[in-house]
Amino acid sequence: MTAPIVIVGAGLAGLRTAEELRRAGYAGELVLLGDESRLPYDRPPLSKQFVRGETDDTTLRPSEFYAEKQIDLRLSTEAVGVDTDARRLRLADGTALDYDQLIIATGLRPRRLPGLPELSGVHMLRGHADAVALRADLSGAGTALVVGAGFIGCELAASFRARGVDVVLVEPQATPLASVLGTEVGELVARMHRAEGVDLRCGVGVDTLLGDDSGRVRGARLSDGIEVAADLVVIGVGSRPVTEWLSDSGIALAEPSAGGGVLADEVGRTSAAGVWAVGDVAAWLHETGSRKRVEHWTNAGEQAKLVACALLGAQPPTAARVPYFWSDQYDVKIQALGTPGAADEVHIASDDGRKFLAYYSQVGTLTGVVGAGMTAQVMKARAKIAASAPVTELLAPS
Repeated sequence: MTAPIVIVGAGLAGLRTAEELRRAGYAGELVLLGDESRLPYDRPPLSKQFVRGETDDTTLRPSEFYAEKQIDLRLSTEAVGVDTDARRLRLADGTALDYDQLIIATGLRPRRLPGLPELSGVHMLRGHADAVALRADLSGAGTALVVGAGFIGCELAASFRARGVDVVLVEPQATPLASVLGTEVGELVARMHRAEGVDLRCGVGVDTLLGDDSGRVRGARLSDGIEVAADLVVIGVGSRPVTEWLSDSGIALAEPSAGGGVLADEVGRTSAAGVWAVGDVAAWLHETGSRKRVEHWTNAGEQAKLVACALLGAQPPTAARVPYFWSDQYDVKIQALGTPGAADEVHIASDDGRKFLAYYSQVGTLTGVVGAGMTAQVMKARAKIAASAPVTELLAPS
């Protein structure tokens, strides 16, 4: 009897890969392992609609779906190691699971700030349980400190302000999102948060957290020596790939200094036969010749299609892939197409004081577009980005 295809990680990337395998015609045994106890769910709403109390259900597929598609979903099941020669997974309960093909989709885990005291009221947001605890704390909070102005930190600051909470947002870099979108666009995002009443402090980190006699957080001392009060604190200083369980597997991993993750080729093959990687944990080979991870919702679905096709020997999609991601903050949807980077040249094409449109280029070639509240204008640039058009084609007067 042939061993099953096993997917480790029941987040978006793992589920989409299972769906794509069935869609591509795979009729064999398919096992999806998740280390949480709940059905696979969508993570982006956790920092927005869920934490604000506007929705309770972010489930991606109902339980009936897995029976219908004959996907053996095993919840509360954690993989702790793999023998790639024997094609066997080791599980946390002491059992083993043989596989024919293994797909790694274990995602990310939030980074911790070392040296901070253990206090109640301090949160990191990765999964559903984290969001439940944060929402419960938010209901009685008047003040909040958000550490880190990346996408999660900015979204949470916006959600807290929507609930009437006073927010201090601290970011060691010069602007929010500086490492992703650069400081020029970061300043436009900073302007939006300040207009909404966020006390945004850039170039500042956290020295330590301050607690009361009951062991609950009451504030923090920042790196500039200033103390701020906070009924709750959220740490959002980035994430790292969940690869510890692969440390003795022989599967090639990227160095932490290069972002970490499981090294894979342009369709998800790893260095080990029969092992694939998909989603946030996967450092795929890109057109530039470099391997990098892409931590965006749409990327998980696109990679899932490629992995399923390559694994089954089917024809992969041939259309040029243009990365896309978005972030909802206040009444504005920030959208990005392509690969905008902090080192790119930035061209602000439109700015009305809140909504904006910016094109990114390298050596005159369009690399990406970022817009806030300008969906149509962003999407019009997709073909130009796919064609590596000169940025002047979009900047020229119409």
